[in-house]
Order: sequence, then C-alpha cells, then structure tokens
Amino acid sequence: MKKLPLMLAAGAVAAPMAAQAQSDGCGEVSITEMNWASSQVVTSVASFLMQQGYGCEVNVVSSDTIPAITSVAENGEPDIVTELWLNSTGDTYTQLKEAGKVVEAAPVLDPGGVEGWWIPTYLAEEHPELTTIEGILANPELVDGRFYNCPEGWGCRVVSDNLSAALDLEGNGIEVFNSGSGQVLATSMADAVLNEEPWFGYYWGPTVPLGKYDMTKIDLGEVNEEIHNANQNADNDNPGVSDFPAAPIVTATTTTFQESNPEVFALLQNMTFKTSDMSSVLAWKDENNASAEEAAVYYLTNYQDEWAGWLNDAARDNLSALLSQ
Repeated sequence: MKKLPLMLAAGAVAAPMAAQAQSDGCGEVSITEMNWASSQVVTSVASFLMQQGYGCEVNVVSSDTIPAITSVAENGEPDIVTELWLNSTGDTYTQLKEAGKVVEAAPVLDPGGVEGWWIPTYLAEEHPELTTIEGILANPELVDGRFYNCPEGWGCRVVSDNLSAALDLEGNGIEVFNSGSGQVLATSMADAVLNEEPWFGYYWGPTVPLGKYDMTKIDLGEVNEEIHNANQNADNDNPGVSDFPAAPIVTATTTTFQESNPEVFALLQNMTFKTSDMSSVLAWKDENNASAEEAAVYYLTNYQDEWAGWLNDAARDNLSALLSQ
C-alpha cells in the first residue's frame, strides 16, 4: 500500500512541461477539505488532478460546511467548496447563488447522500419479502424482532422515530433499539453480518460499513417531500410514511473562479463519484489504516474508467502515463 503514492507520482510527472503549459491559465487555487473522510478523499483526488493535469498550485483549506460558506460570503474564498451537503447550509447557499457569488459545478456524489433502512443482502436473498417494509411488518421474527435506530441527537433519529410511530413497529412486534452511539450502531451491523445473522436498521452512505458489507435498502414506499420534511420535526403530531430522499451534495465555486478558470471549472462539472464507489474506497481506507491521500491514490489507480472522462485532452495527455498503467 505504501508504494502506491510513489507509483502514482511516477506516472504523474511523465509530462511536466505539458502541465506547466496550462499553469498560466490556472495559477493558485484554494479548495476546502471538510472534516470527514469522504470529503478528504474528494479533495485529495481533485487536488491531484488539478496539479498534475492542469498545472494548478493548490492550497487546501481545512473547513466545515457553515464556516466554508460563511467565508465565501464574507471573503470570496476559498475558490472551491467540495462535498457541500445542501441540507446543512440553510438559506445561505441559496442566497449566495441568487446574488451571483457562487456557481454550482455538479453533484459530487451520485445519487448523493444515501439514507435508509437496511438489511443484509444474504437475508434479502433468503427472504425476498423482507425487501419491503410491508414484508418486514408481516414477518418480524425474520429480522429478530428488532430495529436498530439512530443515536439521540442525530437528525436521522427524529425521522426514524416518526417513521417507527407511523408504521407502528412496536405494535407489529419489532422492538426499537436506540443505539447509544454511532459506534454501537455500526458494530451491531458488523457483528450481525460477520455471523450471517438478521439485522434491520438505519444507516447512511457514503460510509465504511456500506462499503464493507453487502446491504440491501428496504423499500419504504415513495418519497413524499412534504411528509419527509414533517418527519424531521420531533413534535410532529401526525407522522407519515415516506422513504428517505437522497441528500444533494455538490461542488461549488466562486463566480470569479468559474470565469477565470473555465477549464478547471469544466473538470469540476464532470467530477462526480458514485456514492457506492466512495463507500468502497472508505472501506479500503479503513481496512488499510490509510490516509486520505492514499485512499485517493487507490481511487485513481482502480477507477480509471470513472475519472478519465472528467479530463480535457491536454490534462489527459499530462496524465497519460498513469492512464496507461
């Protein structure tokens, strides 16, 4: 694993003069690195491609969602905000777009942040009826009569509490187990899967567990935005049933950056990772105790078919040694 960065560097420097040819049109670029694993991998991949493919001088800025958006609003920087979860930005992001200060490049994850109720795929294959919530309610014993809920204080706890009430899980013989922490929730899944036992509960991606374990998302019915929004209120007196919509997660840049760096902006418009691929990369990172940079190397060397199409012709030439491996 430790040799991978050297292998990647060897491929990347094959055409330094070609990269320099583009640097005059790129120059210094500031990009966020949020304080969670998937964002750090995204930033490492983007930074590498901008440096080696487009000749940019990249400055990585450690941040979080609200501080990053606030900095763009007040200071017009950083240039690029990666893995921006729109459901966490309030009205600020919309106001910046409407004011012409930021431009949305593209979804950075497809289909976005995935939430839902899950069972192991081996259980779904043995009992296909469990792939719908109706099938689970009719056969609670097949999921060991238990639903693993989110910890207190998480947004998903409120939604799942309302869904549990609307579906009357307890009345249908399914105990709602409120996990004491995220670690308890993840461990419950891991223990069940490793022993090929039933498990039924909430989880989200991209995350290590959904990359490490083969899980099947339960069909909770159609997504009803009105019901889902109401279910996010802990004081909802009339909870309903709606599946979880995918959370939109995007890359955004300042308008100034878009105008001054159209080729790099085009790269960002193309830069979309599959959520399932990102979960797999995070699982590899966890299993190998790897850094975000090493996880980015793993992605770049194993998912060439995904990212090669993001590049323009000049950048593809600059990275030709890597692409030929």
